[in-house]
Parts: sequence; structure tokens; C-alpha cells
Amino acid sequence: MGIDLIRWNESENGALSGDAMRRRMEGLGCTVTQYTYPPGAVFPPHTHDVDKIDDVLSGHFRMTMLGETVILEAGEMLAVPRNTPHSAEVVGDDARHLARWRQTILNLFCLYDDLG
Repeated sequence: MGIDLIRWNESENGALSGDAMRRRMEGLGCTVTQYTYPPGAVFPPHTHDVDKIDDVLSGHFRMTMLGETVILEAGEMLAVPRNTPHSAEVVGDDARHLARWRQTILNLFCLYDDLG
């Protein structure tokens, strides 16, 4: 199992915006929490006791998980299964990095199928 990114699909979901992302994820049964991080913010290896999906509205977010590293850009999403060690870092100089985190209440892989 590796890292699979899902990209925002404007033809299905409309123009990328915070409201559109929130509606899409809440429509799939997710609880949505929004965080804003400054450039250079680092999150050392950790786990969560829930499945979640990280996505980015603007900026770049480096995620390392399952031995792979990817940089998420605006409109990209990444599933992080519960209890999976991962780390993250906001990259770039743009002070307007906005990451949106979704903690799912559904089976993560069924949800991922719905998004893809």
C-alpha cells in the first residue's frame, strides 16, 4: 500500500474553494475541521486514533507516510488511516498556507472510492 493522492475535480465539484471543499466532504459524512499553518510549520512523526483525510486549499504541505513522501498542492487530498505513523511540514514562503483536515466517520477506503 502506497500513498495515493486524490485531486479536486472542477468538472464534478465546481471551482476550488473552502466552501466547496467543506460541502463535498460533509456530503460524504466527514466532520470537517480547518487549520491554518505558517510557512515552515513542522509536525514530527505521530498517529491519530481516527481515519482522516488531509487536503490543501492553498500552499504546499509535505507529507511522509508508509515510506513515501509527497507534496500536496491546492486541491489535493491524502487519506491517512488511523494509527498510521506520518509526519508533515508546510513548505514554501507563502504565509497563506491553509490545510483542511477531515476526520472521517465512515470507512476510509469506501470514502476514498467515493472521492476518486
